[in-house]
Amino acid sequence: MDTGSLVTDTERELRILSSALTDPHDGECLLCYVHRMLEFGCTGLRWAVRYRDLKAPRVTGLERRLGAMGGYCDCEIFLNGYEPAQELWTPSREYDEDGVTYVDDAEWPEQLPACRGARAGSTKGCTLWVRRRRGGW
Repeated sequence: MDTGSLVTDTERELRILSSALTDPHDGECLLCYVHRMLEFGCTGLRWAVRYRDLKAPRVTGLERRLGAMGGYCDCEIFLNGYEPAQELWTPSREYDEDGVTYVDDAEWPEQLPACRGARAGSTKGCTLWVRRRRGGW
């Protein structure tokens, strides 16, 4: 095998692996996809736009819609726009220690269940996600 074909074969394998890691899964909603992709970092709306380009190319106002809720980058979608549905959170708990009552706030789930699915061509989230309330729970 010559060097040229080795390089070509290696590049092809890397493209296949890259797609396997970063392409939206069949039926996966925008929010589950972006949340999953944040493992690879946040650089603007890179993952939201990739999802739109691959799964919902007719949705032209995605960046404007996400920006209107404070989602100017992928991580801000979850800081300002959406959060897991309340039934998925680890509930708050109250406990006493040395006569003092403490409260641990409710927390995001450590791991989300599988995406509940999205309609083809949609950029809406599945029912795992709800719009973030202003001021928290």
